[in-house]
Amino acid sequence: MGKGGSLSDSVLKKILLSYTYVGIWIFLSFTVIVYNKYILDKKMYNWPFPISLTMIHMSFCATLAFLLIKVFKFVEPVTMSRDLYLSSVVPIGALYSLSLWLSNSAYIYLSVSFIQMLKALMPVAVYSIGVLFKREGFKTDTMVNMLSISFGVAIAAYGEARFDSWGVFLQLGAVAFEATRLVLIQILLTSKGITLNPITSLYYVAPCCLVFLFVPWIFVEYPVLKESSSFHFDFVVFGTNSLCAFALNLAVFLLVGKTSALTMNVAGVVKDWLLIAFSWSVIKDTVTPINLFGYGLAFLGVAYYNHAKLQALKAKEAQKKAQQADEETGRLLEDREGEGSGKRSESQN
Repeated sequence: MGKGGSLSDSVLKKILLSYTYVGIWIFLSFTVIVYNKYILDKKMYNWPFPISLTMIHMSFCATLAFLLIKVFKFVEPVTMSRDLYLSSVVPIGALYSLSLWLSNSAYIYLSVSFIQMLKALMPVAVYSIGVLFKREGFKTDTMVNMLSISFGVAIAAYGEARFDSWGVFLQLGAVAFEATRLVLIQILLTSKGITLNPITSLYYVAPCCLVFLFVPWIFVEYPVLKESSSFHFDFVVFGTNSLCAFALNLAVFLLVGKTSALTMNVAGVVKDWLLIAFSWSVIKDTVTPINLFGYGLAFLGVAYYNHAKLQALKAKEAQKKAQQADEETGRLLEDREGEGSGKRSESQN
């Protein structure tokens, strides 16, 4: 009874902790998206400088990551040579900077709800680029599922009341660059046995992003900011915004570390629906029935994709366990045969 009770308490504690991590991640992800929209939107805070905002985030995150790794020793750094950094981290940093720049830019032109609907194309982009780089095998049923997601997003776009072609182009570009980054992480880092958690990732990648973003910033935003005498840097707004962005990376570290990447995918779906509801009820963005119908189709496609990935992971894990069991059985048989031959030699003597 006592042992059963303690086991139940332990399981209950793990479940509560998992839900806590999920809740924290959803809250922070939700906050960062809405906060970025508030800062960049011309009808709200009216500071439409996405490159500058991204550079503020990267500077803040790089500084805190340095302190956590080098000063407080909270996270162990990854051993990395200069050649590996230049050949692997730099390309990933370039793609990450482009992804963040374009995704933040999209908030100026599109509603929060419609951006979340367009982000449903991420599995399509990751799978397509994975096939292109030969990291994924082409499967007809998976491609049909990808087409169903794309079809749902297309319906959602058709029903969008505040459709802006440039905004859609920016968001789709952000999705493409982010998907390429995720595939390149597998090719350039994971395949070499290097795993970067969100903190070490920021430590190595954020300075890279700053360098890449500095070039367009000099030509695109710096001249406008230089002429704008009315703007004064608000440390409270940009400080709390950057802190939320960094805390989100910590939350990803906790969520994936304590649960799984699949849990994060499921939590992401919940977050997207919450953002759509918030966008409609609080920001007063128009969400049409066609929007919801299209996104509903895309959502079903994404849910099926996640389910298929889970089944594949379970099958792979079961196969691995079966191989380990066979190897263990083989070793036991060899040991018994060895013992038997030893006894026979002793009896002959």
